[in-house]
Amino acid sequence: MERFARLFCLWQRKHEAKGGRVGARYRTQPYHPPGFPVWCISVTKSFQLRDLTVGEGHLFLIAGPCVIESEGHALKMAEAIAAVAHGKNLPLIFKASYDKANRTSGRSFRGPGLQEGMRILRKVQETANLPVLTDVHSAEDVPRVAEAVDVIQIPAFLCRQTDLLVAAGKSGRAVNIKKGQFVSPWDMRHAVEKVREAGGERLFLTERGASFGYNNLVVDMRSLAIMRKFAPVVFDATHSVQLPSVGASNGDGSAVVSGGQPEFIPLLSRAAVAAGVDGVFMEVHDNPAEAKSDGANALDLRLLPQVLDQLIAVHEALN
Repeated sequence: MERFARLFCLWQRKHEAKGGRVGARYRTQPYHPPGFPVWCISVTKSFQLRDLTVGEGHLFLIAGPCVIESEGHALKMAEAIAAVAHGKNLPLIFKASYDKANRTSGRSFRGPGLQEGMRILRKVQETANLPVLTDVHSAEDVPRVAEAVDVIQIPAFLCRQTDLLVAAGKSGRAVNIKKGQFVSPWDMRHAVEKVREAGGERLFLTERGASFGYNNLVVDMRSLAIMRKFAPVVFDATHSVQLPSVGASNGDGSAVVSGGQPEFIPLLSRAAVAAGVDGVFMEVHDNPAEAKSDGANALDLRLLPQVLDQLIAVHEALN
């Protein structure tokens, strides 16, 4: 059965590449016979983002610090990550947040705010010549943010917020919706529909782990194939190893920051690329121990080259 399924999938892809139809459904609604493995499903709704075609088998990277710590640091990180990614012919979208509105503690660093954050992100965009992504926590911020970035990200905690999704869909920018830790992969189609019905045709979904009891996350790799029926899919390799609201290594519940297990970043990202994701999301920092947000689950910049080498090798082996 599995051998026949693989042959069917190969035939389906070749047939669709020639503009043909399968099971009276077009490519944007791929045929998925009952009982066939989910890797048979092809991606829907690919789109262009500058020179990058998202959703057609070209692996790309979204990377940067969790939050804008300063203009100098943002520029330094953008240039350093770009040097590594471009040296490996891997398209890069730089990411950084201007306001982390969902920190565990109200006393934690949130970022420079909307006005200063947009100024810095525009400078990164112009100086490093990179597409830029940032997350937005309120619908009111969307028009201002859309003037400065290429991709508007909907935070996982807010992936069901209709007003925010609609505002992002109307912005004219590409949209990344992160799957909530509490949401099933098949229910993410509703978030996709809200954005598309508002006019946002360029969008992708990001898996970042699911709540597994208290203060822990687990990644269900099946979700990558399931969500890819609705839109291109990215795997967030660093938030997936986060230990929410638990200080690094202490586990006593008294800490006011999240912990993490960054040693599993390479393993999970390799598995996700093997599962067929379109891109990988990583928060990268030059000194994770001193990062102002999410340092416990960030990838050390020094490890980025070897991790990317592994991901590219896996991707090339499958393609």
